[in-house]
Amino acid sequence: MKSIRIGTRNSALALWQAREVARHLQNNNYLTEITPIVSSGDKNLNQPLYSLGITGVFTRDLDIALLNDEIDIAVHSLKDVPTQLPQNIELIAHLERDFPQDVLIRRESAKDKEFHELKLATSSLRRRAFWLKHYPNTEFFDIRGNIQTRLKKLEEQDFDATILSLAGIKRMNMDINYEMLPVMIPAASQGVIAIAGHSEKPEINEILKSINHKQTQICVEMERNFLSTLEGGCTAPIGAFAEKIENQIRFKGALCSLDGKNYIGIDESFEYNEEENFGEKFANIVLENGGRELMAEIKSQL
Repeated sequence: MKSIRIGTRNSALALWQAREVARHLQNNNYLTEITPIVSSGDKNLNQPLYSLGITGVFTRDLDIALLNDEIDIAVHSLKDVPTQLPQNIELIAHLERDFPQDVLIRRESAKDKEFHELKLATSSLRRRAFWLKHYPNTEFFDIRGNIQTRLKKLEEQDFDATILSLAGIKRMNMDINYEMLPVMIPAASQGVIAIAGHSEKPEINEILKSINHKQTQICVEMERNFLSTLEGGCTAPIGAFAEKIENQIRFKGALCSLDGKNYIGIDESFEYNEEENFGEKFANIVLENGGRELMAEIKSQL
Protein backbone atom coordinates (compact mmCIF):
# COMPACT_ATOMS: atom_id res chain seq x y z
CA MET A 1 0.00 0.00 0.00
CA LYS A 2 1.19 3.53 -0.75
CA SER A 3 2.09 5.96 2.03
CA ILE A 4 -0.79 7.20 4.23
CA ARG A 5 -1.05 11.00 3.89
CA ILE A 6 -1.62 12.52 7.35
CA GLY A 7 -3.18 16.00 7.35
CA THR A 8 -2.56 18.31 10.30
CA ARG A 9 -2.54 21.94 11.32
CA ASN A 10 0.95 23.38 11.11
CA SER A 11 1.45 24.44 14.74
CA ALA A 12 4.21 22.78 16.76
CA LEU A 13 1.65 20.96 18.93
CA ALA A 14 -0.44 19.76 15.97
CA LEU A 15 2.68 18.47 14.21
CA TRP A 16 3.68 16.60 17.39
CA GLN A 17 0.24 14.99 17.43
CA ALA A 18 0.50 14.04 13.74
CA ARG A 19 3.92 12.47 14.36
CA GLU A 20 2.42 10.50 17.27
CA VAL A 21 -0.24 9.08 14.94
CA ALA A 22 2.46 8.35 12.34
CA ARG A 23 4.47 6.51 15.02
CA HIS A 24 1.51 4.28 15.86
CA LEU A 25 0.95 3.49 12.18
CA GLN A 26 4.65 2.88 11.53
CA ASN A 27 4.73 0.47 14.47
CA ASN A 28 2.16 -1.53 12.49
CA ASN A 29 4.42 -1.38 9.40
CA TYR A 30 2.54 1.30 7.43
CA LEU A 31 4.31 4.09 5.54
CA THR A 32 3.23 7.64 6.35
CA GLU A 33 3.81 11.20 5.20
CA ILE A 34 2.73 14.38 7.02
CA THR A 35 0.95 17.20 5.15
CA PRO A 36 0.67 20.47 7.16
CA ILE A 37 -2.34 22.70 6.36
CA VAL A 38 -2.93 26.24 7.68
CA SER A 39 -6.37 26.44 9.33
CA SER A 40 -8.73 29.42 9.41
CA GLY A 41 -8.52 29.35 13.20
CA ASP A 42 -4.76 29.83 13.04
CA LYS A 43 -5.03 32.68 10.53
CA ASN A 44 -7.22 34.88 12.76
CA LEU A 45 -5.53 35.38 16.11
CA ASN A 46 -7.20 38.68 16.98
CA GLN A 47 -10.79 37.62 17.63
CA PRO A 48 -11.87 35.25 20.39
CA LEU A 49 -13.22 32.00 18.97
CA TYR A 50 -16.80 32.52 20.08
CA SER A 51 -17.02 35.78 18.07
CA LEU A 52 -16.04 34.07 14.80
CA GLY A 53 -19.57 32.68 14.65
CA ILE A 54 -18.65 29.17 13.49
CA THR A 55 -17.84 25.83 15.02
CA GLY A 56 -15.08 23.72 13.55
CA VAL A 57 -12.86 26.73 12.99
CA PHE A 58 -9.74 24.58 13.52
CA THR A 59 -10.99 21.57 11.57
CA ARG A 60 -12.71 23.01 8.50
CA ASP A 61 -9.61 23.30 6.31
CA LEU A 62 -8.58 19.74 7.12
CA ASP A 63 -12.14 18.59 6.34
CA ILE A 64 -11.89 20.23 2.90
CA ALA A 65 -8.49 18.62 2.25
CA LEU A 66 -9.93 15.24 3.25
CA LEU A 67 -12.95 15.62 0.97
CA ASN A 68 -10.72 16.82 -1.91
CA ASP A 69 -8.45 13.76 -1.52
CA GLU A 70 -5.42 15.92 -0.70
CA ILE A 71 -4.91 13.83 2.46
CA ASP A 72 -6.04 10.35 3.57
CA ILE A 73 -6.61 11.11 7.25
CA ALA A 74 -6.79 14.21 9.46
CA VAL A 75 -5.36 14.43 12.98
CA HIS A 76 -7.15 16.67 15.49
CA SER A 77 -7.23 17.65 19.12
CA LEU A 78 -10.65 16.11 19.64
CA LYS A 79 -11.95 18.98 21.77
CA ASP A 80 -11.70 21.20 18.65
CA VAL A 81 -13.87 18.87 16.57
CA PRO A 82 -17.60 19.80 16.33
CA THR A 83 -20.06 17.12 17.39
CA GLN A 84 -21.73 17.40 13.95
CA LEU A 85 -19.27 16.26 11.27
CA PRO A 86 -19.48 17.09 7.55
CA GLN A 87 -21.00 14.50 5.24
CA ASN A 88 -18.60 11.62 4.41
CA ILE A 89 -16.23 12.46 7.29
CA GLU A 90 -16.16 10.32 10.42
CA LEU A 91 -14.01 9.85 13.49
CA ILE A 92 -12.25 6.53 13.02
CA ALA A 93 -9.69 6.27 15.83
CA HIS A 94 -8.68 7.79 19.16
CA LEU A 95 -5.26 7.58 20.77
CA GLU A 96 -5.16 6.89 24.50
CA ARG A 97 -6.01 10.02 26.51
CA ASP A 98 -3.07 11.44 28.40
CA PHE A 99 -3.71 14.71 30.30
CA PRO A 100 -7.31 15.99 30.35
CA GLN A 101 -6.82 18.71 32.97
CA ASP A 102 -6.79 22.51 32.78
CA VAL A 103 -3.91 24.18 34.63
CA LEU A 104 -3.12 27.70 35.81
CA ILE A 105 0.15 29.37 34.78
CA ARG A 106 1.20 32.60 36.47
CA ARG A 107 3.72 35.24 35.62
CA GLU A 108 6.49 35.54 38.19
CA SER A 109 5.18 38.84 39.61
CA ALA A 110 1.83 37.21 40.51
CA LYS A 111 3.15 34.09 42.19
CA ASP A 112 1.98 35.16 45.67
CA LYS A 113 -1.49 36.36 44.68
CA GLU A 114 -4.62 34.53 45.81
CA PHE A 115 -6.83 33.07 43.05
CA HIS A 116 -9.52 35.74 43.56
CA GLU A 117 -6.94 38.51 43.03
CA LEU A 118 -5.66 37.29 39.66
CA LYS A 119 -6.25 39.15 36.40
CA LEU A 120 -6.84 36.22 34.10
CA ALA A 121 -6.29 35.80 30.35
CA THR A 122 -8.49 33.25 28.59
CA SER A 123 -10.83 33.38 25.59
CA SER A 124 -12.59 30.16 26.60
CA LEU A 125 -16.17 30.72 27.71
CA ARG A 126 -16.03 27.50 29.73
CA ARG A 127 -12.91 28.51 31.62
CA ARG A 128 -14.25 32.01 32.29
CA ALA A 129 -17.65 30.80 33.50
CA PHE A 130 -16.32 28.02 35.74
CA TRP A 131 -13.75 30.42 37.22
CA LEU A 132 -16.41 33.11 37.84
CA LYS A 133 -18.50 30.57 39.75
CA HIS A 134 -15.81 30.64 42.44
CA TYR A 135 -14.20 34.07 41.89
CA PRO A 136 -17.00 36.37 40.64
CA ASN A 137 -15.03 39.63 40.55
CA THR A 138 -12.25 38.45 38.24
CA GLU A 139 -11.06 40.75 35.44
CA PHE A 140 -10.56 38.85 32.15
CA PHE A 141 -8.48 39.45 29.04
CA ASP A 142 -8.79 37.76 25.65
CA ILE A 143 -5.84 35.65 24.57
CA ARG A 144 -5.36 33.49 21.47
CA GLY A 145 -2.55 31.64 19.74
CA ASN A 146 -0.44 28.58 20.40
CA ILE A 147 1.08 27.79 23.80
CA GLN A 148 4.31 29.65 23.08
CA THR A 149 2.41 32.75 21.89
CA ARG A 150 0.22 32.76 25.00
CA LEU A 151 3.17 32.39 27.35
CA LYS A 152 4.94 35.28 25.58
CA LYS A 153 1.81 37.44 25.99
CA LEU A 154 1.69 36.45 29.66
CA GLU A 155 5.16 37.93 30.16
CA GLU A 156 4.55 41.05 28.09
CA GLN A 157 0.95 42.11 28.82
CA ASP A 158 -1.00 43.37 31.79
CA PHE A 159 -2.49 40.21 33.29
CA ASP A 160 -1.35 37.80 35.98
CA ALA A 161 -2.11 34.31 34.73
CA THR A 162 -3.61 32.17 32.02
CA ILE A 163 -5.28 28.76 31.87
CA LEU A 164 -3.99 26.12 29.45
CA SER A 165 -4.57 22.46 28.71
CA LEU A 166 -2.02 20.31 30.52
CA ALA A 167 -1.84 18.00 27.48
CA GLY A 168 -0.24 20.69 25.33
CA ILE A 169 2.37 21.53 27.96
CA LYS A 170 3.30 17.87 28.45
CA ARG A 171 3.37 17.07 24.72
CA MET A 172 5.65 20.04 24.07
CA ASN A 173 7.85 18.89 26.98
CA MET A 174 7.78 22.40 28.47
CA ASP A 175 9.52 23.03 31.76
CA ILE A 176 7.12 25.52 33.35
CA ASN A 177 5.39 25.77 36.70
CA TYR A 178 1.65 25.13 36.74
CA GLU A 179 -1.11 24.63 39.29
CA MET A 180 -3.92 22.07 39.02
CA LEU A 181 -7.45 23.46 39.00
CA PRO A 182 -9.89 21.01 40.58
CA VAL A 183 -12.71 23.59 40.16
CA MET A 184 -12.52 23.11 36.37
CA ILE A 185 -14.30 20.32 34.51
CA PRO A 186 -12.42 19.88 31.22
CA ALA A 187 -13.92 20.48 27.80
CA ALA A 188 -15.49 17.35 26.31
CA SER A 189 -12.70 15.07 24.98
CA GLN A 190 -9.88 17.33 26.18
CA GLY A 191 -6.51 15.57 26.10
CA VAL A 192 -7.43 13.21 23.24
CA ILE A 193 -5.88 12.99 19.78
CA ALA A 194 -8.46 11.81 17.24
CA ILE A 195 -8.15 10.72 13.63
CA ALA A 196 -10.83 11.52 11.06
CA GLY A 197 -11.20 9.62 7.81
CA HIS A 198 -13.28 9.64 4.64
CA SER A 199 -16.23 7.24 4.77
CA GLU A 200 -15.43 6.08 1.23
CA LYS A 201 -11.92 4.90 2.11
CA PRO A 202 -12.70 1.65 3.95
CA GLU A 203 -9.21 0.18 3.52
CA ILE A 204 -7.50 3.09 5.28
CA ASN A 205 -10.24 3.29 7.92
CA GLU A 206 -9.73 -0.39 8.72
CA ILE A 207 -6.02 0.31 9.27
CA LEU A 208 -6.87 3.20 11.61
CA LYS A 209 -9.10 0.98 13.74
CA SER A 210 -6.01 -1.07 14.62
CA ILE A 211 -4.59 1.91 16.59
CA ASN A 212 -7.87 2.92 18.27
CA HIS A 213 -7.89 2.98 22.10
CA LYS A 214 -11.33 1.60 22.94
CA GLN A 215 -11.48 2.76 26.56
CA THR A 216 -10.74 6.35 25.51
CA GLN A 217 -13.33 6.11 22.73
CA ILE A 218 -16.05 5.00 25.17
CA CYS A 219 -15.36 7.96 27.47
CA VAL A 220 -15.11 10.68 24.82
CA GLU A 221 -18.22 9.50 22.96
CA MET A 222 -20.10 9.88 26.24
CA GLU A 223 -18.69 13.37 26.72
CA ARG A 224 -19.47 14.42 23.14
CA ASN A 225 -23.01 13.02 23.38
CA PHE A 226 -23.49 15.09 26.54
CA LEU A 227 -22.22 18.18 24.69
CA SER A 228 -24.30 17.64 21.54
CA THR A 229 -27.49 16.96 23.51
CA LEU A 230 -27.03 20.25 25.33
CA GLU A 231 -26.46 21.80 21.87
CA GLY A 232 -23.33 23.47 23.10
CA GLY A 233 -21.24 23.34 19.95
CA CYS A 234 -17.67 24.12 20.92
CA THR A 235 -18.24 27.45 22.65
CA ALA A 236 -20.90 27.31 25.40
CA PRO A 237 -19.67 26.94 29.03
CA ILE A 238 -19.99 23.16 29.18
CA GLY A 239 -17.59 20.72 30.82
CA ALA A 240 -17.68 16.94 30.53
CA PHE A 241 -15.30 14.26 31.73
CA ALA A 242 -15.75 10.49 31.87
CA GLU A 243 -13.23 8.11 33.41
CA LYS A 244 -13.41 4.34 33.08
CA ILE A 245 -12.05 2.21 35.92
CA GLU A 246 -12.56 -1.49 35.16
CA ASN A 247 -16.27 -1.73 34.32
CA GLN A 248 -17.25 1.38 36.27
CA ILE A 249 -17.42 4.87 34.78
CA ARG A 250 -17.48 8.13 36.68
CA PHE A 251 -19.02 10.95 34.68
CA LYS A 252 -18.83 14.62 35.65
CA GLY A 253 -20.62 17.21 33.55
CA ALA A 254 -21.78 20.79 34.00
CA LEU A 255 -23.45 23.69 32.24
CA CYS A 256 -22.69 27.16 33.59
CA SER A 257 -24.09 30.62 32.89
CA LEU A 258 -21.65 33.10 31.33
CA ASP A 259 -21.40 35.04 34.60
CA GLY A 260 -20.82 31.86 36.66
CA LYS A 261 -23.89 32.44 38.85
CA ASN A 262 -26.05 29.59 37.53
CA TYR A 263 -24.34 26.19 37.54
CA ILE A 264 -26.05 22.88 36.82
CA GLY A 265 -23.78 19.91 37.38
CA ILE A 266 -23.93 16.13 37.49
CA ASP A 267 -21.53 13.60 39.04
CA GLU A 268 -22.45 9.93 38.56
CA SER A 269 -20.69 6.58 38.93
CA PHE A 270 -22.26 3.61 37.16
CA GLU A 271 -21.63 0.31 35.43
CA TYR A 272 -21.06 0.74 31.71
CA ASN A 273 -23.02 -1.04 29.02
CA GLU A 274 -22.93 -0.48 25.26
CA GLU A 275 -26.68 -0.21 24.82
CA GLU A 276 -27.33 2.94 26.84
CA ASN A 277 -26.46 6.47 25.67
CA PHE A 278 -25.25 7.80 29.02
CA GLY A 279 -24.06 11.16 27.68
CA GLU A 280 -27.51 11.93 26.29
CA LYS A 281 -29.17 10.64 29.48
CA PHE A 282 -27.10 12.91 31.75
CA ALA A 283 -27.53 15.92 29.45
CA ASN A 284 -31.30 15.45 29.59
CA ILE A 285 -31.15 15.47 33.40
CA VAL A 286 -29.30 18.82 33.21
CA LEU A 287 -31.83 20.17 30.67
CA GLU A 288 -34.75 19.13 32.85
CA ASN A 289 -33.21 20.82 35.90
CA GLY A 290 -33.07 24.29 34.38
CA GLY A 291 -30.52 23.64 31.64
CA ARG A 292 -32.97 24.29 28.80
CA GLU A 293 -33.69 27.82 30.04
CA LEU A 294 -29.99 28.39 30.74
CA MET A 295 -28.96 27.32 27.23
CA ALA A 296 -31.54 29.70 25.74
CA GLU A 297 -30.14 32.50 27.92
CA ILE A 298 -26.55 31.75 26.86
CA LYS A 299 -27.48 31.67 23.17
CA SER A 300 -29.28 35.03 23.46
CA GLN A 301 -26.21 36.56 25.13
CA LEU A 302 -23.86 35.24 22.44
